[in-house]
Amino acid sequence: MQTDSKTSKAISFEDFKSEIVNDYKVAVTSRECSLLGRREVLTGKAKFGIFGDGKEVPQLAWAKVFRKGDFRSGYYRDQTFMMALGELTVQQFFAGLYAHTSIIADPMSAGRQMGGHFGTHSLNDQGHWKDLTNQYNSSADISPTAGQMPRLLGLAQASKIYRNVEGIDTTKFSSEGNEVAWGTIGNASTSEGLFFETINAAGVLQVPMVISIWDDEYGISVHAKHQTTKENISEILKGFQRDENGKGYEILKVNGWDYVSLIETYQKAERIAREEHVPVMIHVVELTQPQGHSTSGSHERYKSQERLNWEAEYDCIDKMREWMLANNIASADDLDALEKNCKKEVREGKKAAWEAYLKPIKRELQEALVLMSDLANSSPNKVFIEKLIADLKAINEPIRKDVISAARKALRYTISEDSSAKTTLQVWVNSYLENVQPKYSSHLYSESDLSVLNIDEILPIYEDNKDVDGRLILRDNFDAIFSKYPEALIFGEDTGNIGDVNQGLEGLQEKYGELRIADTGIREATIVGQGIGMAMRGLRPIAEVQYLDYLMYALQIISDDLATLQYRTLGKQKAPLIVRTRGHRLEGIWHSGSQLGGILNLVRGIHVLVPRNMTKAAGFYNTLLLGDEPALIIECLNGYRLKEKMPSNLGEFRTPIGVIETVKEGSDITLISYGSTLNMVEKAARELLEVGIDAEVIDVQSLLPFDLNHDILKSIQKTNRFMVIDEDVPGGASAYILNEVLNEQNAYQFIDSQPKTLTAKPHRPAYGTDGDYFSKPSLEDIFESVYHMMHEVNPADYPKFR
Repeated sequence: MQTDSKTSKAISFEDFKSEIVNDYKVAVTSRECSLLGRREVLTGKAKFGIFGDGKEVPQLAWAKVFRKGDFRSGYYRDQTFMMALGELTVQQFFAGLYAHTSIIADPMSAGRQMGGHFGTHSLNDQGHWKDLTNQYNSSADISPTAGQMPRLLGLAQASKIYRNVEGIDTTKFSSEGNEVAWGTIGNASTSEGLFFETINAAGVLQVPMVISIWDDEYGISVHAKHQTTKENISEILKGFQRDENGKGYEILKVNGWDYVSLIETYQKAERIAREEHVPVMIHVVELTQPQGHSTSGSHERYKSQERLNWEAEYDCIDKMREWMLANNIASADDLDALEKNCKKEVREGKKAAWEAYLKPIKRELQEALVLMSDLANSSPNKVFIEKLIADLKAINEPIRKDVISAARKALRYTISEDSSAKTTLQVWVNSYLENVQPKYSSHLYSESDLSVLNIDEILPIYEDNKDVDGRLILRDNFDAIFSKYPEALIFGEDTGNIGDVNQGLEGLQEKYGELRIADTGIREATIVGQGIGMAMRGLRPIAEVQYLDYLMYALQIISDDLATLQYRTLGKQKAPLIVRTRGHRLEGIWHSGSQLGGILNLVRGIHVLVPRNMTKAAGFYNTLLLGDEPALIIECLNGYRLKEKMPSNLGEFRTPIGVIETVKEGSDITLISYGSTLNMVEKAARELLEVGIDAEVIDVQSLLPFDLNHDILKSIQKTNRFMVIDEDVPGGASAYILNEVLNEQNAYQFIDSQPKTLTAKPHRPAYGTDGDYFSKPSLEDIFESVYHMMHEVNPADYPKFR
């Protein structure tokens, strides 16, 4: 048996045995980490544990065929795989369990994710791409079951793009598209819709993707008979098996305790995926989970004694040991000694991780105790502060919360006092929070020089006054983009052949090919997943979701994966994906675009942009492609046929992000809106002039981030009153804007009237033009609401008329 598929060089029998023994050592080490990790949780040192015990031997086989440049999109039980690649040490394993906030101690997430969530560093310390072809790559895991699947599709599709699209600089990203994307998932999680959606999409796209299904017959405590038809996922997916007449999957099934068969199976899967670009599914059965699902419960509560006995007999490590002894790979004494040494190494690694975790906290603790003692000695409330000191000292294994909480409480006892000790502690507390808070809060957005906030505005240039449909500005700007950036591509429902439902991509598929301007099936979650995966591999994808309402299908992926990526990796991975959609003012319950408030509060970590016309939208695309951050652009659905001037600097002009625009200046009231409603507000402002009300109209343009220069505040300082007009439901985006203006910009200091919001009704709009009129703010609603505010200010000049 040739175990090392990464080299064609023949190895001697002694080398062969040595490799197997090393595999066994990795498996035993991983198991000991799981066993000791559980104890660390139960003793309180760690908060929660979810481990890879029972899955060790299949992951050894997988690691043998995983090459540099490949990507993993996995499941939170893949620790043995990471250890086999040399990407996870024992000390790092425990550092993650303890939530060590150092990216060196815990390179997976710097303590931001619980153990079992693995990622490698795609970016250097400056936030720029490393050479991904020269390292093993693991996309950062997320906990939601099957949430890793859509991203996996995009990671695999990137290889297809790199292999087949000319002109892309692949230097750091691909070697002729030969990379395989490897996914893992638990058998129970294959019940999730994201699994089926991804499996179908990968079969259609024919991408180099291998998905391993770890099957131990349970999903937490629920047996497979309640999870999967026929209790067998590969059985029910037989229709996906490729044959001579059509495309599909290669479906393989193997016992998870059979070391030899596992290696042969993974070698076969790798060859098919890497060479033929055909997706492969490996159903790894007869696996065990010796400690149950997690530290939150015991599997003895739900497994029969018969099952527990079977698991004891078919533990994959024990079966590997039996095979090694039977084939004279090693002696029992040698393996006993190896196992003993592994236990020792794991204990030492655990100890080192814990000491490294505690060291900075203990230093901070001592600093706080000294300052609190000084405070106590100078305060009439000494006895109360000393009680805090005693309680803090009594904590054997303090965490940062204990330290700063005690210091802050100590200051309460000196509210009316004035002393140098108090001043020193105040400075220390403020400095502590300033320095420590970023360990838990940084990198929600890019902190590199490629942040979109560093990109300056370039205004459109108009060489003539030619009026065109807005969609032509988008189309021609996209043409300039795809000509300028060979790594840019766009895909979605009706995006390719017909050039999108509003013809914003008309004719571009014929010009740039079906791989760059592509149609997809009706499957929003995996459309976004394609974009995430491809963006993580250096491409610049634009994922089109046909209408804003349909974004709900993909919201979990956007929220849990895309929006958190920079944050959960401390800036070591990025996915600068642009999600393109259209909304606002479409009539009807299911096509109204009324969910923006919910979207805003679920996608912190990406930019949400709401251009009022197609020139502004085109400028946002141009800006984003120069940066390294993800964004959602919502084009105005009723703006594609409205006339705009055609800029001459297509592909070059840029709409700034986080900057408002004052569309009309005024002195009486500030009206704040965005998107299609902004155009209605402009009309209302013109009509208000007829009754002597001079309104200033502000286009928000960018909801996330919001008015970074606080220009709205400057407007309110002038007008002393404002209204937010929005077509979302009450308490949605309008409440978000109100909070930003009042609490972040402190505009309450300058207002002479109660700030108002004018929103849609609390229900979705009824169908038809009248449904829209009576469900969302109308021109008359805006006029009368503003007039009523001015009536309250000056009833003589603005008498009631309704």
